[in-house]
Amino acid sequence: MLSLPSEDADKFHRLGVGSVTALSLIAPTSFEDRRLSSELIHNSTCVIDATVEHVVRTPKTLKITFFAHNLDCVIEGIIFNPKPYMIHQFPKSERGYYYGKAQWDLGKWTIVHPVKISAVGSLVPIYKTSLRADVMRRLIERMISVENLINDGLPEKIASKLYKIHFPEHPKPLDISQLDALKFAELFEYMRRLRLKRRYHTTRHHAQGNIDTWIKSLPFELTQDQKNAISEIQKDLSGEYASRRMIVGDVGSGKTMVILASVVLMRPYRSILMAPTTILAAQLYEEAQKFLPDLRITLVTNATKKGPLEAYDFIIGTHALLHRDLPEAGLVMVDEQHRFGTAQRHALTKLTDNDTSPHYLQFSATPIPRTQAMIDSAHIDVSLIVQTPFTKNIDTRIIGKSDFSKLLEHIRSEISQHHQVLIVYPLVEMSESINYQSIDEARGYWEKNFENVYVTHGKDKEKEAVLMEFREKGNILLATTVVEVGISLPRLSTVVIVGAERLGLSTLHQLRGRVSRTGLQGYCYLYTNKSGKNERLEAFSSCRSGFEIAALDLKFRLSGDLLEGSIQSGKKFRWADIGEDENIVKEVKEYLDKNNSALTPHLEQGRLP
Repeated sequence: MLSLPSEDADKFHRLGVGSVTALSLIAPTSFEDRRLSSELIHNSTCVIDATVEHVVRTPKTLKITFFAHNLDCVIEGIIFNPKPYMIHQFPKSERGYYYGKAQWDLGKWTIVHPVKISAVGSLVPIYKTSLRADVMRRLIERMISVENLINDGLPEKIASKLYKIHFPEHPKPLDISQLDALKFAELFEYMRRLRLKRRYHTTRHHAQGNIDTWIKSLPFELTQDQKNAISEIQKDLSGEYASRRMIVGDVGSGKTMVILASVVLMRPYRSILMAPTTILAAQLYEEAQKFLPDLRITLVTNATKKGPLEAYDFIIGTHALLHRDLPEAGLVMVDEQHRFGTAQRHALTKLTDNDTSPHYLQFSATPIPRTQAMIDSAHIDVSLIVQTPFTKNIDTRIIGKSDFSKLLEHIRSEISQHHQVLIVYPLVEMSESINYQSIDEARGYWEKNFENVYVTHGKDKEKEAVLMEFREKGNILLATTVVEVGISLPRLSTVVIVGAERLGLSTLHQLRGRVSRTGLQGYCYLYTNKSGKNERLEAFSSCRSGFEIAALDLKFRLSGDLLEGSIQSGKKFRWADIGEDENIVKEVKEYLDKNNSALTPHLEQGRLP
């Protein structure tokens, strides 16, 4: 990084850039050609080497007669509504260089608003920034050089292309290679900043558990993706530094078994897991008891009595864990991590009574595109679980009002087979702004025509009890997207999503993922009042993998922001498109991995320089 004088540092701050690379990404919007003109073209700029022959001032104009030596002709310059000082810029008989727009009118050439310039022979870049034009140009001239860009960490070929964008030999639009250089530099700057935010802490908790024996004891075969994730976690838990890894898996990809494998790996040290709901925590507790019979396991919720937890090997709980005194742990895990705030996730690791940092794993059922995963990996290690233990067979259809009678026939047929149906409404109460029924408006119809209809929503304080009772006794559940994540309903075969076009594709995928959890034939009906084709819903209907859905969602929504957290969706990058530029993202990641000398951990600071 260059050492900047205070005046340049202030300019960098005003431009919102922190490096020469970031400065180079502010490409010129156009160029003024300050080379001497060999001919005049109507309505085009020109540069003349001329002597002032006459100057005539009127109340509304200033007219200057030039003899242009480079063109060997007389040209009249005209300035409309001149300021008093302007006449002094054109002393009679003085020779100099003048710049302006040439016009052919009434049989003669005119230069409109000629400006005296000090030198010729170059292309002058035009920048649209908060700095004055001449100040910005001088800053670029001082700071942007191939040497400075290489010293800032960029490869020479990228540095050379960026330099030529600012200092071209001829004015022309950006070509593909220059655009790719801008994308590379932008992603390099972004991922480098992510790496610099990453913290490194030593730990004395190292994996010692016998994972191979445990995997062989399972009554089923793990998928290759599960095995890969477990192998990556084992390497993390054996390392010198406390690991930070996110495991991203599609709905039904078997993340629970990866969680339990992590607990086995961490033995003899204790593990703690926080889940977003009591239902999900209870499900994980049941699975842990089934597959980790030799461990002492406890469940902590708001309903459990407070008491010491030191006797347990594996502590599973909800956010109630944040209000308990937690014993020392080697591993802290958060399931459905996006359901917790950053402060809550960080608080959990600080609550453990550790004199050394625990390892930290986050699990998410919201798939992300591979390009996003590669970018995220600059800040936190990422494992993707794409495969599922069995292939879900879910028939997805877009329906409207005319299909309602057929939908009723399907629902009755599924209930007769002891299957369950979920109907997701966009609202709890009536709204004039949304052209769909709310739960309150619709529930009377369903309760009148069907038995064992249950209702819940996000504001329902009893929603977890309702969901648990529905799982055992219900036929139809009316709900909002509160059921998007977290509950296993083995008999659920059908989901109807009302106003489907109003939801994001990832939310639709999560809702669809509630059905066919045990291999049942599943059905997902996307109900919409909108007539005509809906590109998003049709694309969603043909996709099955959550990772494909995430890439599709990225295409329609564009990406968010990891560094500042200020943009949840919408265009963040000026040049790069992470939905389309996977190869460049990969190239940047590999380059950063190979050129990591500037990112060596500074242990005394606990973070990178």
